[in-house]
Amino acid sequence: MRKSYYERLAGELGLSPRQVQAVDSLLAGGATVPFIARYRKELTGELDEVRITSIRDRLQELAALDARRGSILGTLEELGALYPELRTALEEAPSLAVLEDLYLPYRPKRKTRAGDARARGLAPLADRLSRQEDGIDPLAEAADFVACDQGITRPEEALAGARDILAERIAEDAAIRAALRRIFERQGRIRSEVIAGAEEEAATYRDYFAWEEDIARVPGHRVLAVLRGHRQAFLKLSIRPPEECALTELERRVCTGDNACSQQVRLAARDGYRRLLAPSLETELRNTLKERASEEAIGVFAANVRELLMAPPLGRKRLLAIDPGFRTGCKVVCLDAQGGLLHHDVIYPTLSAKSVREARETLLGLVARFAIEAIAVGNGTAGRETEAFVRGLGLALPVVMVNESGASVYSASEIARQEFPDQDVTVRGAISIGRRLMDPLSELVKLDPKSIGVGQYQHDVDQARLKARLDDVVISCVNAVGVEVNTASRELLGYVSGLGPTLAANIVAFRQTEGAFRSKNDLKQVPRLGAKAFEQAAGFLRIREALNPLDKSAVHPERYALVERMARDLDCTVSDLMQDRALRERIDLSAYVCEGVGLPTLRDILSELDKPGRDPRQRFETFRFAEGIATLEDLEPGLELPGIVTNVTRFGAFVDIGVHTDGLVHISQLADRFVKDPSEVVHVSQYVCVRVLSVDLERRRISLSMRRA
Repeated sequence: MRKSYYERLAGELGLSPRQVQAVDSLLAGGATVPFIARYRKELTGELDEVRITSIRDRLQELAALDARRGSILGTLEELGALYPELRTALEEAPSLAVLEDLYLPYRPKRKTRAGDARARGLAPLADRLSRQEDGIDPLAEAADFVACDQGITRPEEALAGARDILAERIAEDAAIRAALRRIFERQGRIRSEVIAGAEEEAATYRDYFAWEEDIARVPGHRVLAVLRGHRQAFLKLSIRPPEECALTELERRVCTGDNACSQQVRLAARDGYRRLLAPSLETELRNTLKERASEEAIGVFAANVRELLMAPPLGRKRLLAIDPGFRTGCKVVCLDAQGGLLHHDVIYPTLSAKSVREARETLLGLVARFAIEAIAVGNGTAGRETEAFVRGLGLALPVVMVNESGASVYSASEIARQEFPDQDVTVRGAISIGRRLMDPLSELVKLDPKSIGVGQYQHDVDQARLKARLDDVVISCVNAVGVEVNTASRELLGYVSGLGPTLAANIVAFRQTEGAFRSKNDLKQVPRLGAKAFEQAAGFLRIREALNPLDKSAVHPERYALVERMARDLDCTVSDLMQDRALRERIDLSAYVCEGVGLPTLRDILSELDKPGRDPRQRFETFRFAEGIATLEDLEPGLELPGIVTNVTRFGAFVDIGVHTDGLVHISQLADRFVKDPSEVVHVSQYVCVRVLSVDLERRRISLSMRRA
């Protein structure tokens, strides 16, 4: 069975069966996606993480399909209904929809009109009608089935029962369902209208009070919006093709003559469509549309989270971080270069002249006392006012506004309580703001990605799939950057390939009791960290103060001997090789090709020797909002402002311009050309220049443009 998977996936993904099989074998052996992509390139033909993940997920889908297939085959066998043709059709069914269509006539049902008619002995009459023979009077045939003991007192009642049986047969016919499903998918329209009396309460859905669109073209975000409105009982919803188109196709398939019996079949078909088939296919299509829209939304969310996690870090600097506030004041913390708390205080720079003077003296004193190198200011309430106050101090230091989304979630979390048991939530929040500037990745991994605020309809999508996708993103980012084993938090280590929460906790406990790791081999002494976990994790871990220079790099320990051989061949040390480009340029990679090590791996090794432990994130650049623009009232059409992209959706991008309300750059305003996907133009954390189109003060909405005026 697995072999058939390989061939099928190879065709779907444009790969060779060997590549698919290699990925499956590695995953089955406990390898992670980042490890396979980085250290097993020869086996997979240099597949990247996206392809490997696609293979993994599709294999899981096919396995689930076969599990359902096996369940259906077993049930039908128990019922004695598994005739050879049905078995063949089930075994060859390519999708879950086809599989369920074949099983539908045998599925246990609640009481139905057709079931009642069969119980009253009307199946033979339905059979006679379905043959649609000329010269037969249906009423005369039905007279034979009048039976008072069965509750059938007139021929018309018998005909109605026979039509109920035919309607159910037609609605459950796999070929008919497949044909009508195609019509629903190709010609269906999604329609919504407001439920009478709910107009005021449903104001959020005003755009969908009388709306319709082809399902082949409807964007995912609109699907999720109307589905939410329908679920909240604000909107009526219909997803169907023009009825006559569907009925024409249906009658073409079931009406084989033009006689009295055919007329009965036609009546049964129309009833079966309206009462059984259309509602069933509509529900199925609704689920399909939701699944498609959810997948799109999850993809957008995952892309945004990736950009946020991979935002440039300021790096190890002594920081002063401020969580702004008006009435309650601004919580101030001073952090060392490793993010450790040195001091905390509260200032009130917006209340009175006296409090402003005191705040000035406090900050100037803290900057001098702790040799502060940069200042982070949260972008929440009072953020712009606090930023202006800090800049007014005249310090020759970078002052950076930091997106504090999720900081309050962290500050009240169990992780924060464990890190700072003696501090309150305000201090923890300020610490998180400062650490987020130092290294966004290290701090954001402590949060549920859903709390970061870069999603699109995140509560309307499949939560298990969303979590799985976001976990994949976090794992990918953490392993792409690499983790310093002697300073990383338990949460960050938990995302390293092959580790997980338990081993991460064991590593932290080990270094607390035994001291810093001096080499990657020391990791083997950590309880429960076996050979497989070491193989998966070692390449993604770094030891900055290691004795072996390769321990500072992404070269996997399994290839250390190879690098040492290169150094011996050049009559130098490994350190010389890493420091001298001229030496590296003398290496003939083809001389080191051997079993399991090809040119892809050798090129990666050489690249890593050139820049050991390199960080793939971009260099940090300071950003500054426009001065004098701090509220919506300060905005006017035509004003050009700097901004930071905070969220990217399918319909555009939201941009923070420093007024506490993000503005929307609609997809039509992203560029001077047609844009199909906003991610082609913008990404989260990107610095952009925007122009104000309009400001709705009542609804607190800002419309922006990135097009040339």
